[in-house]
Amino acid sequence: MPAPHAPGLRIVSLVPSVTELLFALGLGPWVVGRTGFCIHPAPAVSAISKIGGTKDVNLRKLRTLAPSHVIVNVDENRLETVQALREFVPHVVVTHPCTPHDNLTLVTQMVEMVEVFAADWRVRSELAGINLRIPEESSSGASSLPHVPDLRDQADRLAAALREELAACLALRAAGEGRSARRVLYLIWRDPWMTVARDTYISRMLAEVGWSTWPPVEGGTLGAARYPVLTGDEPWLADIDELLLSSEPYRFGAQHLAEAQSLCPNARVRLVDGELISWYGPRAAEGLRYLRGLSAAPR
Repeated sequence: MPAPHAPGLRIVSLVPSVTELLFALGLGPWVVGRTGFCIHPAPAVSAISKIGGTKDVNLRKLRTLAPSHVIVNVDENRLETVQALREFVPHVVVTHPCTPHDNLTLVTQMVEMVEVFAADWRVRSELAGINLRIPEESSSGASSLPHVPDLRDQADRLAAALREELAACLALRAAGEGRSARRVLYLIWRDPWMTVARDTYISRMLAEVGWSTWPPVEGGTLGAARYPVLTGDEPWLADIDELLLSSEPYRFGAQHLAEAQSLCPNARVRLVDGELISWYGPRAAEGLRYLRGLSAAPR
Protein backbone atom coordinates (compact mmCIF):
# COMPACT_ATOMS: atom_id res chain seq x y z
CA MET A 1 0.00 0.00 0.00
CA PRO A 2 1.53 3.35 -1.04
CA ALA A 3 2.38 5.64 1.85
CA PRO A 4 0.45 8.89 2.25
CA HIS A 5 2.24 11.64 0.41
CA ALA A 6 1.91 15.35 -0.20
CA PRO A 7 0.30 16.31 -3.49
CA GLY A 8 2.58 17.41 -6.27
CA LEU A 9 5.86 16.40 -7.81
CA ARG A 10 8.49 15.26 -5.30
CA ILE A 11 11.52 13.55 -6.80
CA VAL A 12 14.14 11.47 -5.04
CA SER A 13 17.12 10.59 -7.22
CA LEU A 14 19.28 7.59 -6.37
CA VAL A 15 21.46 8.16 -9.44
CA PRO A 16 24.19 10.83 -9.20
CA SER A 17 24.32 11.64 -12.91
CA VAL A 18 20.52 11.84 -13.14
CA THR A 19 20.43 14.24 -10.18
CA GLU A 20 22.70 16.52 -12.18
CA LEU A 21 20.48 16.07 -15.24
CA LEU A 22 17.36 17.09 -13.32
CA PHE A 23 19.01 20.36 -12.35
CA ALA A 24 20.22 20.92 -15.92
CA LEU A 25 16.61 20.60 -17.06
CA GLY A 26 15.44 23.14 -14.47
CA LEU A 27 13.80 20.54 -12.22
CA GLY A 28 15.95 21.19 -9.15
CA PRO A 29 13.08 22.73 -7.11
CA TRP A 30 11.24 19.39 -7.19
CA VAL A 31 14.19 17.23 -6.07
CA VAL A 32 13.61 16.46 -2.37
CA GLY A 33 16.08 13.61 -1.81
CA ARG A 34 19.41 12.30 -3.09
CA THR A 35 22.21 9.90 -2.24
CA GLY A 36 25.45 11.03 -0.67
CA PHE A 37 27.11 10.41 -4.03
CA CYS A 38 24.85 12.95 -5.76
CA ILE A 39 27.36 15.78 -5.44
CA HIS A 40 26.59 17.78 -8.59
CA PRO A 41 25.65 20.49 -9.17
CA ALA A 42 27.39 21.92 -6.14
CA PRO A 43 26.43 23.77 -4.04
CA ALA A 44 22.78 23.44 -5.14
CA VAL A 45 22.45 19.84 -3.95
CA SER A 46 23.78 20.61 -0.47
CA ALA A 47 20.33 21.70 0.70
CA ILE A 48 18.69 18.44 -0.42
CA SER A 49 18.17 15.61 2.08
CA LYS A 50 20.62 12.70 1.82
CA ILE A 51 19.14 9.22 2.17
CA GLY A 52 22.24 7.02 2.23
CA GLY A 53 24.27 5.72 -0.70
CA THR A 54 23.38 4.18 -4.03
CA LYS A 55 23.73 0.65 -2.62
CA ASP A 56 22.63 1.28 0.98
CA VAL A 57 19.53 3.46 0.71
CA ASN A 58 17.89 4.45 3.99
CA LEU A 59 14.35 3.44 3.07
CA ARG A 60 12.85 4.70 6.32
CA LYS A 61 14.24 8.18 5.79
CA LEU A 62 13.29 8.13 2.11
CA ARG A 63 9.71 7.23 3.02
CA THR A 64 9.42 10.31 5.25
CA LEU A 65 10.15 12.48 2.20
CA ALA A 66 6.88 11.24 0.65
CA PRO A 67 8.22 11.14 -2.91
CA SER A 68 5.93 10.95 -5.91
CA HIS A 69 8.85 9.64 -8.00
CA VAL A 70 12.08 7.82 -7.18
CA ILE A 71 14.62 7.50 -9.97
CA VAL A 72 16.81 4.38 -9.93
CA ASN A 73 19.38 2.78 -12.21
CA VAL A 74 19.97 -0.85 -13.16
CA ASP A 75 23.74 -0.65 -12.57
CA GLU A 76 23.83 1.65 -9.55
CA ASN A 77 21.02 0.44 -7.30
CA ARG A 78 20.17 -2.95 -5.83
CA LEU A 79 17.16 -4.86 -7.11
CA GLU A 80 15.88 -5.46 -3.58
CA THR A 81 15.91 -1.68 -3.01
CA VAL A 82 13.82 -1.11 -6.13
CA GLN A 83 11.37 -3.82 -5.09
CA ALA A 84 10.99 -2.25 -1.64
CA LEU A 85 10.41 1.19 -3.16
CA ARG A 86 7.55 -0.14 -5.27
CA GLU A 87 5.68 -0.95 -2.06
CA PHE A 88 5.20 2.71 -1.17
CA VAL A 89 6.34 5.01 -4.01
CA PRO A 90 3.72 5.86 -6.67
CA HIS A 91 6.27 6.07 -9.49
CA VAL A 92 9.61 4.23 -9.55
CA VAL A 93 11.44 5.38 -12.68
CA VAL A 94 14.07 2.92 -13.92
CA THR A 95 16.97 4.21 -16.03
CA HIS A 96 19.62 2.21 -17.86
CA PRO A 97 21.66 4.09 -20.46
CA CYS A 98 24.01 1.58 -22.11
CA THR A 99 25.48 3.78 -24.84
CA PRO A 100 26.18 7.50 -25.27
CA HIS A 101 23.25 7.64 -27.70
CA ASP A 102 20.96 6.45 -24.89
CA ASN A 103 21.36 9.84 -23.24
CA LEU A 104 18.91 11.19 -25.81
CA THR A 105 16.34 8.68 -24.53
CA LEU A 106 17.21 9.50 -20.91
CA VAL A 107 16.57 13.21 -21.42
CA THR A 108 13.24 12.46 -23.10
CA GLN A 109 12.35 10.06 -20.26
CA MET A 110 12.84 12.79 -17.65
CA VAL A 111 10.85 15.36 -19.64
CA GLU A 112 7.96 12.97 -20.24
CA MET A 113 7.98 11.92 -16.57
CA VAL A 114 7.23 15.52 -15.62
CA GLU A 115 4.82 16.27 -18.46
CA VAL A 116 2.72 13.17 -17.81
CA PHE A 117 2.61 13.91 -14.09
CA ALA A 118 1.65 17.55 -14.67
CA ALA A 119 -1.10 16.60 -17.12
CA ASP A 120 -2.50 14.01 -14.71
CA TRP A 121 -2.30 16.49 -11.82
CA ARG A 122 -4.31 19.03 -13.80
CA VAL A 123 -6.96 16.50 -14.82
CA ARG A 124 -7.41 15.26 -11.25
CA SER A 125 -7.59 18.82 -9.96
CA GLU A 126 -10.24 19.77 -12.50
CA LEU A 127 -12.29 16.67 -11.74
CA ALA A 128 -12.13 17.53 -8.04
CA GLY A 129 -13.26 21.08 -8.76
CA ILE A 130 -10.01 22.61 -7.55
CA ASN A 131 -9.17 26.10 -8.75
CA LEU A 132 -5.82 25.22 -10.31
CA ARG A 133 -2.94 27.62 -9.96
CA ILE A 134 0.82 27.37 -9.82
CA PRO A 135 1.79 27.30 -6.13
CA GLU A 136 4.58 29.60 -5.09
CA GLU A 137 6.19 27.28 -2.59
CA SER A 138 4.94 24.46 -0.40
CA SER A 139 5.86 24.10 3.26
CA SER A 140 8.26 21.34 2.27
CA GLY A 141 10.23 23.72 0.11
CA ALA A 142 9.16 22.18 -3.19
CA SER A 143 6.50 23.63 -5.47
CA SER A 144 3.76 21.06 -5.89
CA LEU A 145 2.85 21.56 -9.55
CA PRO A 146 5.72 21.24 -12.02
CA HIS A 147 5.80 24.32 -14.22
CA VAL A 148 9.05 24.67 -16.13
CA PRO A 149 8.31 26.86 -19.16
CA ASP A 150 11.60 26.07 -20.92
CA LEU A 151 11.81 22.37 -20.02
CA ARG A 152 11.64 21.26 -23.66
CA ASP A 153 14.09 23.99 -24.68
CA GLN A 154 16.59 22.83 -22.06
CA ALA A 155 16.16 19.24 -23.23
CA ASP A 156 16.64 20.26 -26.86
CA ARG A 157 19.86 22.10 -26.00
CA LEU A 158 21.28 19.08 -24.20
CA ALA A 159 20.29 16.79 -27.07
CA ALA A 160 21.78 19.12 -29.69
CA ALA A 161 25.11 19.30 -27.84
CA LEU A 162 25.24 15.51 -27.61
CA ARG A 163 24.37 15.01 -31.28
CA GLU A 164 27.12 17.45 -32.25
CA GLU A 165 29.71 15.48 -30.28
CA LEU A 166 28.46 12.13 -31.60
CA ALA A 167 28.86 13.48 -35.13
CA ALA A 168 32.39 14.65 -34.33
CA CYS A 169 33.25 11.20 -33.00
CA LEU A 170 31.82 9.59 -36.13
CA ALA A 171 34.04 11.83 -38.27
CA LEU A 172 37.03 10.91 -36.11
CA ARG A 173 36.41 7.20 -36.61
CA ALA A 174 35.90 7.69 -40.34
CA ALA A 175 39.24 9.49 -40.59
CA GLY A 176 40.94 6.53 -38.94
CA GLU A 177 39.13 3.86 -40.94
CA GLY A 178 41.44 1.02 -41.90
CA ARG A 179 43.72 1.49 -38.91
CA SER A 180 43.79 -1.02 -36.09
CA ALA A 181 41.71 0.04 -33.09
CA ARG A 182 43.83 1.02 -30.13
CA ARG A 183 43.66 -1.54 -27.33
CA VAL A 184 42.59 0.10 -24.10
CA LEU A 185 42.51 -1.13 -20.51
CA TYR A 186 40.28 1.07 -18.37
CA LEU A 187 40.83 0.40 -14.67
CA ILE A 188 38.16 1.26 -12.11
CA TRP A 189 39.65 -0.49 -9.07
CA ARG A 190 42.93 -1.52 -7.48
CA ASP A 191 43.60 -4.57 -5.31
CA PRO A 192 42.19 -6.37 -7.11
CA TRP A 193 42.52 -4.73 -10.51
CA MET A 194 39.07 -4.34 -12.04
CA THR A 195 38.05 -3.15 -15.48
CA VAL A 196 34.90 -2.88 -17.61
CA ALA A 197 33.26 -5.30 -20.03
CA ARG A 198 32.65 -4.24 -23.62
CA ASP A 199 28.89 -3.86 -23.21
CA THR A 200 29.15 -1.25 -20.44
CA TYR A 201 28.46 2.44 -20.91
CA ILE A 202 32.13 3.26 -20.30
CA SER A 203 33.39 0.90 -23.00
CA ARG A 204 30.88 2.27 -25.46
CA MET A 205 31.97 5.82 -24.67
CA LEU A 206 35.55 4.80 -25.45
CA ALA A 207 34.39 3.05 -28.63
CA GLU A 208 33.05 6.38 -29.89
CA VAL A 209 36.65 7.56 -30.40
CA GLY A 210 37.73 4.26 -31.95
CA TRP A 211 39.16 2.64 -28.83
CA SER A 212 38.58 -1.04 -28.07
CA THR A 213 38.50 -2.10 -24.42
CA TRP A 214 40.13 -5.27 -23.18
CA PRO A 215 39.49 -8.01 -22.24
CA PRO A 216 37.13 -8.69 -25.18
CA VAL A 217 34.24 -9.91 -23.02
CA GLU A 218 30.56 -9.05 -22.67
CA GLY A 219 29.25 -8.76 -19.13
CA GLY A 220 25.51 -9.04 -19.70
CA THR A 221 22.80 -6.85 -18.21
CA LEU A 222 23.57 -7.39 -14.52
CA GLY A 223 26.19 -8.71 -12.18
CA ALA A 224 29.90 -8.85 -11.50
CA ALA A 225 30.73 -10.04 -15.02
CA ARG A 226 30.26 -6.46 -16.18
CA TYR A 227 33.38 -5.52 -14.22
CA PRO A 228 36.02 -8.24 -14.77
CA VAL A 229 38.72 -8.85 -12.18
CA LEU A 230 42.28 -9.22 -13.49
CA THR A 231 44.97 -11.48 -12.06
CA GLY A 232 47.79 -9.42 -13.58
CA ASP A 233 49.30 -12.26 -15.59
CA GLU A 234 46.94 -12.18 -18.59
CA PRO A 235 49.07 -12.51 -21.79
CA TRP A 236 47.17 -9.73 -23.59
CA LEU A 237 48.27 -7.12 -21.04
CA ALA A 238 51.56 -6.81 -22.94
CA ASP A 239 49.64 -5.68 -26.04
CA ILE A 240 47.66 -2.86 -24.42
CA ASP A 241 48.23 0.53 -26.09
CA GLU A 242 46.45 2.80 -23.61
CA LEU A 243 46.05 2.18 -19.87
CA LEU A 244 43.53 4.58 -18.35
CA LEU A 245 43.29 4.98 -14.57
CA SER A 246 39.89 6.34 -13.61
CA SER A 247 39.26 8.88 -10.87
CA GLU A 248 36.25 6.85 -9.72
CA PRO A 249 35.06 4.66 -8.10
CA TYR A 250 38.68 4.07 -7.03
CA ARG A 251 40.56 7.35 -6.93
CA PHE A 252 43.72 6.58 -8.84
CA GLY A 253 46.49 9.13 -8.49
CA ALA A 254 50.06 9.82 -9.56
CA GLN A 255 51.29 7.40 -6.88
CA HIS A 256 49.75 4.52 -8.86
CA LEU A 257 51.32 5.25 -12.25
CA ALA A 258 54.45 3.13 -11.82
CA GLU A 259 52.51 0.17 -10.44
CA ALA A 260 50.05 0.37 -13.35
CA GLN A 261 52.90 0.65 -15.86
CA SER A 262 54.32 -2.64 -14.60
CA LEU A 263 50.94 -4.22 -15.32
CA CYS A 264 51.03 -3.09 -18.97
CA PRO A 265 54.71 -2.42 -19.78
CA ASN A 266 54.10 -1.28 -23.37
CA ALA A 267 51.12 0.98 -22.73
CA ARG A 268 50.83 4.71 -22.29
CA VAL A 269 49.45 5.19 -18.77
CA ARG A 270 47.22 8.18 -18.02
CA LEU A 271 44.96 9.38 -15.23
CA VAL A 272 41.48 10.19 -16.54
CA ASP A 273 38.35 11.94 -15.28
CA GLY A 274 35.95 9.11 -14.47
CA GLU A 275 32.96 11.41 -14.10
CA LEU A 276 33.28 12.66 -17.67
CA ILE A 277 33.57 9.13 -19.04
CA SER A 278 31.00 7.31 -16.91
CA TRP A 279 28.30 9.84 -15.96
CA TYR A 280 25.15 10.09 -18.05
CA GLY A 281 23.17 13.23 -18.76
CA PRO A 282 24.74 16.66 -19.20
CA ARG A 283 28.31 15.30 -18.90
CA ALA A 284 27.96 12.99 -21.91
CA ALA A 285 28.72 15.61 -24.56
CA GLU A 286 31.60 17.03 -22.52
CA GLY A 287 32.86 13.49 -21.95
CA LEU A 288 32.98 12.72 -25.66
CA ARG A 289 34.82 15.98 -26.31
CA TYR A 290 37.27 15.05 -23.54
CA LEU A 291 37.86 11.61 -25.08
CA ARG A 292 38.47 13.13 -28.51
CA GLY A 293 41.17 15.24 -26.90
CA LEU A 294 42.72 12.21 -25.21
CA SER A 295 42.72 10.22 -28.44
CA ALA A 296 44.43 13.07 -30.31
CA ALA A 297 47.22 13.58 -27.76
CA PRO A 298 50.58 12.46 -29.22
CA ARG A 299 52.65 9.92 -27.33
